Amino acid sequence: MTTRPVTPPVTPEEFRTRFPMLERTVYLASCSLGARSADLDAALAAMLEAMAEHGAAWPVFEEQAELARQRFAALIGARPEQIALVPNASIGAYQIASTIRVRDRPKIVLCDEEFPSLSHVWLAQRPRGVEVARVDASDPAALAAAVDRRTALVSVPATTYRDGVRMPVAETAALAHAAGARVFVDAYQALGAEPVRVAELDCDFLVGGTSKYLLGLPGLAFLYVREHSEDDLAPTLTGWFGRVDPFAFDPRRLDFPDAARRFETGTPPVPALYAANAGLGLLAGIGPAAIREHVRELVRLTVAFLTEQGEKTKTGGDPDRHGAHVALLDPDPARLAGHLAGRRVLISPRGDVGRIAFHYYNTTADVRRVCAEIARYRGR
Repeated sequence: MTTRPVTPPVTPEEFRTRFPMLERTVYLASCSLGARSADLDAALAAMLEAMAEHGAAWPVFEEQAELARQRFAALIGARPEQIALVPNASIGAYQIASTIRVRDRPKIVLCDEEFPSLSHVWLAQRPRGVEVARVDASDPAALAAAVDRRTALVSVPATTYRDGVRMPVAETAALAHAAGARVFVDAYQALGAEPVRVAELDCDFLVGGTSKYLLGLPGLAFLYVREHSEDDLAPTLTGWFGRVDPFAFDPRRLDFPDAARRFETGTPPVPALYAANAGLGLLAGIGPAAIREHVRELVRLTVAFLTEQGEKTKTGGDPDRHGAHVALLDPDPARLAGHLAGRRVLISPRGDVGRIAFHYYNTTADVRRVCAEIARYRGR
């Protein structure tokens, strides 16, 4: 019997060739927007060709939507029926918030390091009677003190957007579930840069989008819903794709499927669907564990070089706590980012830090270049 040779995973060098822009740019802003790939260009060209060939190419677009749902489900270890397509993380969070029975459990506990958009969604529920408690989710004692039998939901990021800290999601889920609360995870800064498996996180809800390490475009996010509870209210924001049969076109009947699709609203963003499938297809040839190991070494090198140069970062000493970016402290991160951009080195400023973000396409040469340009900026 002949055996087929095992295909080796795509190497960082091979992966880098899919991004022609990297020939002239040191791209270290994937925490904000992934680099443009040849696959993304080809996907958008295919969309335009479908429009030229079929006119109103809705059946083709629907295939893209289902392919994106399936690929994202496979990425996080879920079933396709557990995935809803939503425009962004804020809508995903609102859809879950709107189903909470406030009278029974009026409390939402959120992490201090929550991305503002999600925090704003939780805070906006206060007129409904929701109580919001903010905690440091990395402090088990503080979290345990905040979560009680009145808590409906605990919200925690997988990796923080500003400082790039990986949060103890599974531990948070265990504590929340012990009190009868459910867990909402914002995985935007983790998906595509490290393994994210919903069974290991033991979360009830997870949201993440395609525009960062998933290498797509803004306009599309995915909402994972572990299971539908009959005790939940129906979503108050809905649309024709949130029906049992969207193509019944019945304006008089408001029904909701038992699957996560109940949280969908109107027509999905077609360009973002094509872009999502391009990015997810690229990543499928690597595997998140390989990406994680690659970027962890680049983060380690960057912290070491910057520390040697006298810089200060918010990236701690434990590499297992690091996400895919280094948070460099600076009095004016936007000015620093502008200076580096003028030298074709792109980073992403947020708050009091300049975020230096790595993906599988980055190299040690990128690390040396950004550190050298920062030293030059300081006048050293």
